[in-house]
Parts: sequence; structure tokens; C-alpha cells
Amino acid sequence: MNPILLSIIIIPVLEIYLFIMIGSQIGAFTTILLIFVTAILGIYYARYEGLNTLRAGFTQLSKQETPAYEIISGATIALAALLLIIPGFATDFLGFLLIFPLSRKLILNKFSKKFRSKQNKKSNFIDGEFEDIDDADVK
Repeated sequence: MNPILLSIIIIPVLEIYLFIMIGSQIGAFTTILLIFVTAILGIYYARYEGLNTLRAGFTQLSKQETPAYEIISGATIALAALLLIIPGFATDFLGFLLIFPLSRKLILNKFSKKFRSKQNKKSNFIDGEFEDIDDADVK
């Protein structure tokens, strides 16, 4: 089954389950308040981290270096902010993991190693030169 389709089905089911379990323990009003508080704190911290990443990117540019990590980190912070806006505890947990610099760096390193190994496997090619020969040249 397609992993994207599977996640579209499983994530809402997991969120509803967590709402019911946590809501039965701490109450409905407290659960709703907790969702709003995590969204507000997450967006505030995402803005803070996003500005830090932007500042680091401009520093890299001023040194005439490519800010590759900063670009990827900025996209990850944007994804984290989106996950924090979506109501739910599982998405908030993943959003907070992506927003904190230490865990974000660990996750990005894990994915970059996985991407590099796939990229190295696909680079089996033979380098060479060719010359176009017209039919008139052959005769």
C-alpha cells in the first residue's frame, strides 16, 4: 500500500485515539486548552528558530558559502510549524521534535545518510565520448 495513503488514514485515527485517551484522563476542556497552548507555543518557537536559521543562512552567504543546511533546516521548521498548527498530540510531538535544533539535526543527518547511500548506488555509469556519424560519411 502507498505510504502516503496509509499515513492519511493512520494519523487521524491515532489523533482521535489520543484525544479520547487524554481527554478521559484530564478532561475535555483541559485537553482543548492544551491543544491551543501547544499550537501557540510551537508557532512562537518556530518563528524564533526560523529567524535564527535565516540569520545563519545570511551569514553563510556573506562568507561566500552555500547555505545548504540552512535551507533544508528552514524547510523542516516550516513543516514543524504546519504540524504544530494541526490539532493533535502526535503531530505536536513530531512538530516539536523537528523544531528543536538538536533533534532536528539528528533527524536530518539520519535522512541525509539514507539519501547519500541511495544516491551512491545509482551512480554506476560509464563515462565516455561519442561522435555522430552521418550516412554520407560512412559511404
